[in-house]
Amino acid sequence: MKKAIITGATGFIGTYLVKELISHNVNVIAVLKDTETVMDKSIESYVYKTVYCDLANIVNLDQLIDDRDVDVFYHLAWQGSAGSSRTDVELQMQNVIWSVDSIKAAKKIGCKKYVGAGSIMEKETISAVYENNTHPGLGYIYGTGKLATHSITKSVASSLGIDHIWCMITNAYGPGEYSSRFINMTLRRIINRLSLDFTSATQNYDFIYVTDVASAFYHIGVQGIPFNNYVIGSLKAKPLKEFILEIKSEIAPRDTFNFGNIPYSGTNLLLKDFDASNLLEDTDFRPRISFREGIRKTFEWLIEVEKNDSKL
Repeated sequence: MKKAIITGATGFIGTYLVKELISHNVNVIAVLKDTETVMDKSIESYVYKTVYCDLANIVNLDQLIDDRDVDVFYHLAWQGSAGSSRTDVELQMQNVIWSVDSIKAAKKIGCKKYVGAGSIMEKETISAVYENNTHPGLGYIYGTGKLATHSITKSVASSLGIDHIWCMITNAYGPGEYSSRFINMTLRRIINRLSLDFTSATQNYDFIYVTDVASAFYHIGVQGIPFNNYVIGSLKAKPLKEFILEIKSEIAPRDTFNFGNIPYSGTNLLLKDFDASNLLEDTDFRPRISFREGIRKTFEWLIEVEKNDSKL
């Protein structure tokens, strides 16, 4: 891989992917939403080219990029990936259309390989929606958007003659992630000495540190097999409670963790649903950061964030 396009290049995973590709001497064309979008200063000068194009106009990206020798088109941009926006039906369905538009743009640019960013929630959605006698919550609207995007972009890519590879990320975490997702919420509650209440946490889960996610995307771009799907995970999926107890042991051994105080109405995936063995078989990717190390790094970063916030 010599040249790649990344949409969502300033997002949590996108920022790390830019750094990863640059470290492998890949010329990165970073697609930013608008001129007000801020890029990490540590990589800004190393980016080959910066292009401003929001998702609503992504189908015309070829008009902003003269390059016709792009090897991989990474589509990471997605509106409403966290918080209440996950339940916004119109927004999630619009993301599907924008993703299809991004493949059309890749075709016009002459790019031969398209790598899409999906979610393990696709599998959760199938379980929650298609099984009888289930009552899926509104959070599965986001999962449905990802699932529909996976299905439709794969079909469109096939018709356009573009190699399609789909990545289902389990749960990425690490410095730079500001949302209220599970790891951030838990670590912030520890920092602020708040009560630590959880479900029984018997559902299977997996977490992967963000630098490992970026590494996986790089290796998939180089070695991934066209029209394959890859789960991007730590390869060590297990019941959520075991992860939580590792957090307690690593950074909060004296704190009280209360299990079972919060009801859980979601679905429980099987451990095989997190299987990432084909990623190891097809590429040279290997996770490098253990959960304990990743939690420690993220915790120390969040402490600094909290300190800086308190000064405002």
